[in-house]
Amino acid sequence: MPDAILFEASSRLGVTIRVIHDYWNIISTIKHPAVRGREADFKAVLESPDKIRRSRCDSSVLLFYRLERAKRWLCAVVKRLNGDGFLATAYPTDSIKEGERLWSK
Repeated sequence: MPDAILFEASSRLGVTIRVIHDYWNIISTIKHPAVRGREADFKAVLESPDKIRRSRCDSSVLLFYRLERAKRWLCAVVKRLNGDGFLATAYPTDSIKEGERLWSK
């Protein structure tokens, strides 16, 4: 079913984030295969992050980070439109991008 919601997450900022099944497939097979099968991990990143930053390049983009292990983070990038959000991409990383700090544990 096209545009079927894979999962929704309620963020610490009060933003509901929707993840569409077809778009998750693009993220996990083409953009960042390392996230394949890790839907639950990235839902946890969105619902219980360690840090949230606003992108320096686009104020409607939020970056959610959760520490996976020493010096290794999971990052979920969310685009906000009309008060709601959708997952733009997700990936593991060894650094946190600069940007306005919106929330931190």
